[in-house]
Amino acid sequence: MELNDLASYIDHTLLRQDAVARDIETLCAEARENGFFGVCIHGSWVPCACRLLSGTGIAVVSVAGFPLGAASTEAKCFETGSAMDKGAAEIDVVLNIGRLKQGDDAYVERELREIVRVADGKPVKAILETCLLNREEKKRACRLAVAGGAAFVKTSTGFASGGATVADVKLLRACAGSGAAVKASGGIRDTATAMAMIAAGAERLGTSSGVAIIKKYRRET
Repeated sequence: MELNDLASYIDHTLLRQDAVARDIETLCAEARENGFFGVCIHGSWVPCACRLLSGTGIAVVSVAGFPLGAASTEAKCFETGSAMDKGAAEIDVVLNIGRLKQGDDAYVERELREIVRVADGKPVKAILETCLLNREEKKRACRLAVAGGAAFVKTSTGFASGGATVADVKLLRACAGSGAAVKASGGIRDTATAMAMIAAGAERLGTSSGVAIIKKYRRET
């Protein structure tokens, strides 16, 4: 894999609650320097990132219902619409994990359909928080995400008890079929892990360690 190809998988991520403007400026500068696919940030920073990345082709990705997924559908839709109106190109939304675990599949699918409708053609990634789910729940969540119109199924927020695993990426890739792509996120901190996730079927990587991953890859190739 060429260096530019690896960089194009990465959503350079900054979702810390204590991030300030200079952190967003650094994030965007690093994205420009390394040619990352996008930056992933909270909604309040979308206008700043759009201004800093204007004309670069680097996507501004924002989040909804993050990190718990337990907000109302109306709140998630508002976050989605607000981020899109301010210039976000994609939205990563956390599924309602409690509703999923109690078997309320209709709620989960209906909520995602509403969010996809509000996104109005822009890609929505459904975060499943795989570390909280058993195998059958992961498969069911993946099927519901595809049925709800998600462009991606995403493993994790990075804020729960675990992140992406190769096994989970393989499972989601098999379950999603041609219906959705897979984003691996959470705990991807080195080049070997990034490459393993791609080999397992991830088509996007969410990581705050993108610069370190690219630097090491550059040294090794």
